[in-house]
Amino acid sequence: MPSRPTNREKAEQDLARLEQDAGAPSADAAAFPPEEIIRLLEPHVSPERMVRIRDVVAARTRHIVPVVEGVANTGNVNAVMRTAEGLGLQSFHVIKGDTPPKHSRRTSQGAHKWLDVAFWESPVDCVQALRASGYRILVTHLDPTSVPIDEVDFSMRSALVFGNEKSGVSPELLALADASIVLPLTGFVQSYNISVAAAMALHFADRARRAAGVGALTPDERLRLEADFLMRAVRHADEILALAR
Repeated sequence: MPSRPTNREKAEQDLARLEQDAGAPSADAAAFPPEEIIRLLEPHVSPERMVRIRDVVAARTRHIVPVVEGVANTGNVNAVMRTAEGLGLQSFHVIKGDTPPKHSRRTSQGAHKWLDVAFWESPVDCVQALRASGYRILVTHLDPTSVPIDEVDFSMRSALVFGNEKSGVSPELLALADASIVLPLTGFVQSYNISVAAAMALHFADRARRAAGVGALTPDERLRLEADFLMRAVRHADEILALAR
């Protein structure tokens, strides 16, 4: 009789499934312009679903990017993904880290399938990619140099990094960061649970960038994302496109 998977094995399976299911659709779609993908796939969703897709796309942004580093509890990864998707943050990064993951029954409720998720083996690779795309790196970390989040200028493209539940952001990432930020703490506790901290920080950052009037997708970006969402929403989308070639 096969042995039952351990808690760690379940967690590793959870992360592997997230990596497999999340992110952009098949590369086969690159052979079609987004207008053609929309024309071919729109008949396969209800009018109500199509309206919902367009409404969601209209509110999406890549201006604020959540990054989780070495998060040990898969439930917390899922929780941050749900917050990001609910706020309309399209890009999401996961730095795997060396901490053995722990399994949790909390799921992303499918949020990861609507996000563009990148997985990284090291902080350096993740930071280099983000900087190349014009992001500054802000880590949530308490030290004497940390800046209160309400003093941060979120009119600039920003990646917010949330670290391990026990030890926080790694020293390697701290050394790479542009600044450390802190959330308001007026009670006796010195920190929040990562899922709570991420929800608070991401909501504040997105509200601030909206107030600054920045971060909206361009018309071309919206069109591509609408096509991507249809690829994710329609069963056998790749086969439908293949028949149109």
